[in-house]
Amino acid sequence: MAIDTVNPATGETLKTFTPLTEAEIETKIALAERTFKQYRQINFSQKAQWLIKAADLLETDKQKFGELITLEMGKTIESSIAEVEKCAFVCRFYAEHAEQYLADRHITTDASQSFVRYQPLGIILAVMPWNFPFWQVFRFAAPALMAGNVSLLKHASNVPQCALAIDRIFSQAGFPSGTFQTLLIGADRVKAIIQDDRVKAATLTGSEHAGQSLASAAGDALKKVVLELGGSDPFIVLESADLEMAVATAVTARMLNSGQSCIAAKRFIIADPIFDRFQQKLVERYQLLKVGDPMLADTDIGPMATRQIRDRLDAQVQKSVQMGAKLLMGGKPDFDRPGNFYPPTILTDIPANAPAYSDEMFGPVAALFRVKDIDESIELANSTVFGLGASAWTNDSIEQTRLINELEAGAVFINGMVKSDPRLPFGGIKRSGYGRELSSEGIQEFVNIKTVWVK
Repeated sequence: MAIDTVNPATGETLKTFTPLTEAEIETKIALAERTFKQYRQINFSQKAQWLIKAADLLETDKQKFGELITLEMGKTIESSIAEVEKCAFVCRFYAEHAEQYLADRHITTDASQSFVRYQPLGIILAVMPWNFPFWQVFRFAAPALMAGNVSLLKHASNVPQCALAIDRIFSQAGFPSGTFQTLLIGADRVKAIIQDDRVKAATLTGSEHAGQSLASAAGDALKKVVLELGGSDPFIVLESADLEMAVATAVTARMLNSGQSCIAAKRFIIADPIFDRFQQKLVERYQLLKVGDPMLADTDIGPMATRQIRDRLDAQVQKSVQMGAKLLMGGKPDFDRPGNFYPPTILTDIPANAPAYSDEMFGPVAALFRVKDIDESIELANSTVFGLGASAWTNDSIEQTRLINELEAGAVFINGMVKSDPRLPFGGIKRSGYGRELSSEGIQEFVNIKTVWVK
C-alpha cells in the first residue's frame, strides 16, 4: 500500500513517502531496545514532566495539528482541534495518575510481606487507524510511556504526516531518543515486527480483519495483544425518554467524524409509540447539516477519508435498498464535487439479511428500527457480532437497570452518547475486540503484574 497524503476533499495527492527498508526498521528496533534498558529506570516525576510538556505542545499548536488532521483524513477543522485538545487531556491525566495506578498493592498472606508490583514489558508495537489519527495514538502512548515501556508506531498509510508529527511532539517534549518512534511501513511488515523477540506486545485499533491478522501473528509468538475493533452500536430510545435530547444527540452520535467512528451510534432502535416522531425529527435535523469543505468553520460534515471507504459504504446502502430497505434521504455519492463526499443518509424498514441490518456501516448512514418494547429492543441490540458500546435513552429506573445489565457491550451509556474518557476504561467484547484502554485498566495492560512474596 502506498504511503501518501491524499486530500479527501479534493482527491489530490499532496505528498508521497518511501517506506522504511528492512535495515531502517532494524535500526529503530535496536534503538528502542537500548533505550528501554535506561528508560525503565526513570522515575514517574520525570516522565510526568515530559508528558505534561507534550500536552503543552499539543495545546500551543492545536490549530496547526488540527489542520493536518483535516488535510489527511477529512474531518471538520472544529472536530480536529477538539481531538488535539483531548490528546492534551489524556497526557495530563496519566502524568497525574500513573504513579498511583502502578503503586505496589500490598496483600496480607502467610508471608512477612507480600505485594503486587507493576513493571514495564519493553517495546510495544502500536498499529493505529486513520479516523482519529492523534487521539488513538495518544490514548495508547500516554499510559504506555508512563508505565516505562517504549513504543513503535505503525500508523495508517493515509495519515503519514500525522504519524511523523506525533513522533516530533514526543521528541520535543524531552522523551529520550528511541522512546517513541514512527515506522512508515505497509501492513505487510507488521507480522515480522510483532514476531521479533525484542518486541513484547502489541495494540491495534482497526478493522476485524486487521485485528485477526495481528492477533494470529502475535499468538504464534505468544505475545500479549489488546484489540479495539469494529462496532455496530445500538442507540435505543424508549417511550419515557426525553425525545428532543435523544434526537439532538442522535445527530452527533451518528455524524461525528462523518460517521467514521467505531463507537458511533449506527442502529437506532426506537419504541413504536415514539418512532414516527423520532424519525420525523431526525430527518429534519439531518437535512439541516451542511456538507462541504472541512476546513470551513460552518461545515458540519466533511468528506470520507478515502474513495474506497466511500464506495464500500455506498455499495452497502444500494444493496440494502435493493433488498427492500426504505431510503428516507441521501443514499448517493456526491459526484458534483471532487473528493469523497457522501450525504447524510437514513434507512428504515431494513430486512434482516440486508447489509444495513447487521454490517458495520462506517459512514454517515443511520439505520432506523421500530420495536414494540424493551424486550425487543434488547434482543435487537444484541443481535450482532459486535459489542463495543451502546447508548440507551429512558427515564424509567427499572428499564435503566435492565439495559445496563442485559446489553452486550463494553460500555453502556444511559441518556448520553458513547464516548471514550481517560477516567473510564474503554474496550469491547465479542468481535469488537478484547482488553481495555484508558483509566487504571488501560495502563495495567502492558505491564508485568508481578507477585512478590517474602518469608
